[in-house]
Amino acid sequence: MTIFRARDGTEIYYKDWGVGQPVVFSHGWPLSADAFEDQMFFLASSGYRCIAHDRRGHGRSSQSWDGNDMDTYADDLATLVEMLDLKDAIHVGHSTGGGEVARYVGRHGTRRVAKTVLIGAIPPVMLKSGANPGGLPIQVFDGLRAGVQADRSQFWKDLSLPFYSYNRPGATISEGVRESFWLQGMMAGFPASYFCIKAFSETDFTQDLKKINVPTLILHGDDDQIVPIADSALLSSQIVKGAKLVVYEGAPHGLCTTLKDRVNAELLAFIKA
Repeated sequence: MTIFRARDGTEIYYKDWGVGQPVVFSHGWPLSADAFEDQMFFLASSGYRCIAHDRRGHGRSSQSWDGNDMDTYADDLATLVEMLDLKDAIHVGHSTGGGEVARYVGRHGTRRVAKTVLIGAIPPVMLKSGANPGGLPIQVFDGLRAGVQADRSQFWKDLSLPFYSYNRPGATISEGVRESFWLQGMMAGFPASYFCIKAFSETDFTQDLKKINVPTLILHGDDDQIVPIADSALLSSQIVKGAKLVVYEGAPHGLCTTLKDRVNAELLAFIKA
């Protein structure tokens, strides 16, 4: 397997497909690089080099106890970019991965970055507070932690329904997609499954978003039950200077899977623009 070592020695798995301008993918919780395979195969077949890593604690990477925070995730991404000497890269982040991309820019700048794409992404901040009255209450995230602790396997099976809006009346459900979600979730270690919840819910990315000074595309479904659009994409698109916001009517959080053809075409057009 292709592995790189993070600064603390954690071994992190990554995929590297195709040749051309690099497109770097950062996946969401509790998934892995596999969540982006549809986009990676499409863009690699279209003349781009597609790279995606399993975030520490997830997928095939080491299950480290420490480092399950956004600063470390961003630094791990920077280590991968520097090791491969990637330049003019397009960074694509879904959900927690969108926060990882924002924090990467916030900590490491855009010297190696050509464009960014945030899909169903968590910024600016998910947790409700006095400064963020539209966010989700802490009880929501406490519920996620309780689900992980009580019966992680069943929790992933249950979470797959709202993740893809399969719980909506008349939804066409793919049991294969649900099984893939469950498998990726079970590959994530218990520490990452639990500690990452605090990282993605409580981290404030407002200042990171202000530092994004490259063309940015924001994609979000207006039926996203995991990261509601009103307190995420609608706000981020106002903070990132010149960002292009595309709202997918009726689309779920897992739109990279359920609407992969549309997302693929959107990415290719944005990259080429």
